[in-house]
Amino acid sequence: MKLTEKQRKFVDYYIETGNAEESAKRAGYSARGNTTKLLQNTTILQYMDKQMKKLADKRIMGQREALELLTSIGRGEMKEEVYMSTEMGIERIEKIPDIRDRQKAVEALLKRYPVNEYEELKNEQLRNQIKKLEAETQNEVTGDNRVIIVNDKESMRKAIEDE
Repeated sequence: MKLTEKQRKFVDYYIETGNAEESAKRAGYSARGNTTKLLQNTTILQYMDKQMKKLADKRIMGQREALELLTSIGRGEMKEEVYMSTEMGIERIEKIPDIRDRQKAVEALLKRYPVNEYEELKNEQLRNQIKKLEAETQNEVTGDNRVIIVNDKESMRKAIEDE
């Protein structure tokens, strides 16, 4: 089902004002009480959700934009507005990010990527060694290669019988 022009206007005004009654009037609806029906109409609600998503997409920074911003800061391409008190009053100065800010941006970027292939391989090797040790430990406790230490004949007889 398609929306009428009045319904579109109602949604646009409602998103703008948050007031259903006022939005209905501005959209051209005359009778009071229409707002409940309008706000329960599934087609109107779907259109409203779609419009709200469009607004959010425009206003909220995405992953790509965030990475580009961090890259720009890390490279020292962005300028920061700073207000300084001078003899002639307060002056506005543009400055590039200092080393500390650039370093933070680079660190934030690097968290998203492996530092290098060597580090990644080293981490994988450590994970494999841990798995191997866990398997060996489990085998020693329950498997054929378990070692039983006894210090007298009675304990030895018991250990042999338990196997």
